[in-house]
Amino acid sequence: MAGPLSGSSGVNGHRVANESLLNDEKSMLANDPGGMLRATASAGAQVRESAALAAEVDLSMLADEGRPRAVVVAGIGTAGLTGSILSTVAGPRCPVPIIGHRSAGVPGWVGAADVVIAVSASGRSPEALAAAEAAARRGARLVAIGNPDSELEALAERARAPFIGVPRRAPARATIWGLTIPVLFAGRALGLAKLAEADIAETAIRLDADAERCRVGADSFVNPAKELALGLAGSVPIVWGSSPLATVAARRFADTLAANARYPVMAGALGEAGRGRVGLLDGVFGGLAEGSRDIFADPNEADENVTRLRLVVFRDGGLNPEDDADEPVAVEERRADAIQTLADRRGVRCDVLTAEGGSTLERLASLVAVPDFASLYLALAHGLDPMAVPAISEMKELSNLIPDGM
Repeated sequence: MAGPLSGSSGVNGHRVANESLLNDEKSMLANDPGGMLRATASAGAQVRESAALAAEVDLSMLADEGRPRAVVVAGIGTAGLTGSILSTVAGPRCPVPIIGHRSAGVPGWVGAADVVIAVSASGRSPEALAAAEAAARRGARLVAIGNPDSELEALAERARAPFIGVPRRAPARATIWGLTIPVLFAGRALGLAKLAEADIAETAIRLDADAERCRVGADSFVNPAKELALGLAGSVPIVWGSSPLATVAARRFADTLAANARYPVMAGALGEAGRGRVGLLDGVFGGLAEGSRDIFADPNEADENVTRLRLVVFRDGGLNPEDDADEPVAVEERRADAIQTLADRRGVRCDVLTAEGGSTLERLASLVAVPDFASLYLALAHGLDPMAVPAISEMKELSNLIPDGM
């Protein structure tokens, strides 16, 4: 789709975002007919609504048989990310392994001593349905989360398992909080995750505030999401997280950049990157590209003519108040300082996002909100409708499956 927000082409053929186009509110809204900006701005409302819906469901049966051997969170795409969020909120001292499972069914070892949380935004994804069926067949405790009046709800009823209905009003990637909060309620019912009412309220307030900062009518010089999108335009993004919490946010950003803006992106933990992938900074899109430039060329023009890496570092921002083991945090922070220095020495531009807030949940939300909007603005700056992803529709037709995850 080529729209009024399409930028001009650089010499490599990629489009260059134009800041003036991002500040054209009318054109941006016209290029977002599916309302992805509006859905993303509803994140705070999603937290409140899904918390109220989850509170209405009796989850006591999950804890009736005591502490489980393991918890499997089964889902694909955005639904699959909820398992990583539960693990992060539960923290490193959680006495039970929390395992995200993104394939059909459940691991072979799952049995009566375990809990399966099946998550599907549509309530129809083959992965979640197969997981719920397998859990019921093997006698595992089950809780299902998804769209009301769906196949997943019917399956949960047959298994006499609790079901938390979360109405689907947008693609799953725009309703991450509506899916996440019920998963956290299940984790709390099992005694694995601390989730105070104040944490939920403060997270919703944080998401509301970030939605206001990133609103479509705010110009790029005061809108952090537009500023991030402009910095990423025409680059190859590398997104790394300094801690487990920051890595969840980094991987979330990679997912939205790929699905919304159709940008190729690499994401992961900074600790893993330091064992090999940091070498990308010396490659043909990093420091090596710097050495191939004309020394007499204007630096700004050169940046537009060469595809470069753009590093985005997510930092946790300090000690988890629920964990007094500060040495791992210190190591993570030193590593993040080092990667920023390495990037600077090679002329690779680097954006840094630092978590804010008191609870783990709020700090995670602070790292997700702005990048979510940035992925949408990057799509719109290239004339793309962030909701309509033809390749996903074609994948559905060719595989005869329901792509629930994004």
